Amino acid sequence: MGYFRDNIEQMKGYEPGFQPKSTEVVKLNTNENPYPPSPAVLKAIAEIKPEQLRRYPDPTGSVFREAAAKINGVEADWIMVCNGGDELLSMAFTAFCDKKRPVAYPVPTYSLYPVLAQIQGCKAIEVPFDEEFNLPSKLARTKAALTIVCNPNAPSGTVIETEELAELAAEIKGVLLIDEAYVDFAEQNCTELVKQFDNVIILRSLSKGYSLAGLRFGYAIAKPTLIEGLLKVKDSYNEDAIAIAAATAAIKDQDYFKETIEKVKAERKRLSEQLRAIGFTLPESLSNFVFAEHTTRKAKSIFDKLLERNIYVRYWDLPGIENKLRISVGTKEQNDTLLSALKEIAATV
Repeated sequence: MGYFRDNIEQMKGYEPGFQPKSTEVVKLNTNENPYPPSPAVLKAIAEIKPEQLRRYPDPTGSVFREAAAKINGVEADWIMVCNGGDELLSMAFTAFCDKKRPVAYPVPTYSLYPVLAQIQGCKAIEVPFDEEFNLPSKLARTKAALTIVCNPNAPSGTVIETEELAELAAEIKGVLLIDEAYVDFAEQNCTELVKQFDNVIILRSLSKGYSLAGLRFGYAIAKPTLIEGLLKVKDSYNEDAIAIAAATAAIKDQDYFKETIEKVKAERKRLSEQLRAIGFTLPESLSNFVFAEHTTRKAKSIFDKLLERNIYVRYWDLPGIENKLRISVGTKEQNDTLLSALKEIAATV
C-alpha cells in the first residue's frame, strides 16, 4: 500500500503550460498579458513597510474587497480574495463536491476541472459542446452539486450569452460557478447574475487583464451566504500583504487597465484576420487568445516547427482538439514574428 490515497496515486496531475527559462523567446502559450502591469502596482510594492511583513496580513484582504466591490457594483461582503482563480476552484470543489455530489461542466474546457474532481474524489460529468461551442442543454439536467461554465471558454475563446447562463442558474438545483478568468477581454460579464440568484459564483482573475500572472491573485463575487461558506474552507491567510497592496493598486487604476485591454483586443482582431489569410480556421475569440486549426497542416507539426524557432504556443494531444493550437495574443512585434514563421511553415510542412 502506498502513502497516497488511491485516487491521488492513480491520477495524472494538471500540466501547466511550459515556462521557458530563456527570455529570448516568443512566449504565446500561457495567455499572459503581453503588456506590463500598471505603474501603480510597482509603486504600491515599493511602499510596503517592514511592519507589514512582520505581521500576518489581513485575512480577508479588506482594502481589495472594498475596491473590487466598488468596481463591480456590490458590497464588500460579496467579494472574497483568493490565491489566483485556481484557488477559488479548489475551494468550490472542497465546499460543494464529494463522492455523492458530482461536478458538471461542458467540454472541451479548462483542463484543471477534471484534475480537481479527481483530487476531491467526486464524479465529473462532462457534457460535450457542439462544434460552435453552444451551451449544451443537457448541462442543466445533470443534477450536479456544482456546475462550472468557463466564460469566455478556454481553450476556444467563445462566449455564452448572459441570458442563457441565467436560464441555467434558474434550472439547476446546485451551485453555478461562472469562471470569468478571461472576461476582461469580452464585451459583457455576468456580475448581474449574482444579484439575481442565490446559487451563482463569479470567478475573476488579475492574471490576464491586469498583467499580474506572477502575483497569483483572484477573487470571487457571490451573495454573502455563499461567501461565508467558502470562507470556511479558505486558508487562514491565503493572500500576503504585498499581493493585497499590489492587486488593490491594479484594480483601482481602471484607466491603465482599459488602455491595455483595448491594445490586446486590437491585436486579437489583427492576428485573427492574418491567421485566416494563411489558411487557419478559428472561432471568434472574446479572450486574449485564439484557437486555431490549419485547413491542411497538422497542428503537432506546426507546433514542433514553431519550437525550433523559439516560438511557444499551446498544443494538447487530446481527442477533439488534437489538431488545434491555442495562441496567446502578444504584442504587435511578437505577433508579426509568429505570423512570419507560420507563413514559412505552411509553405513547407
